[in-house]
Amino acid sequence: MPIVVETLDNGTARLGVGSGMTIYEAAGLKADLLRAVAEHTELDIDLSEVAELDTAGLQLLVLAKREAVKAGHVLHLSGHSGPVREVLGLYRMESYFGDPVVLPAD
Repeated sequence: MPIVVETLDNGTARLGVGSGMTIYEAAGLKADLLRAVAEHTELDIDLSEVAELDTAGLQLLVLAKREAVKAGHVLHLSGHSGPVREVLGLYRMESYFGDPVVLPAD
């Protein structure tokens, strides 16, 4: 699934990556994600719809963060779904991205 880019009122680009960030989607997501990182100086990757995340998907998020920092851009993760929180916790990567991981109220 291609990444959906929406520009917010403050100029930040919000990226929706869809429901799967696994090895099966990694190749297609990588190109789209790196293009978005290069084109936008401030990015918010909305992970609220992610139903599956494996190590390949986590590697894509790490790559996006690294490339954004290298380019002097800002990258935030938001809307951490349950599977995203689980994988970030498993690998103790919550603090790597520098964004608060908000737990749902339910």
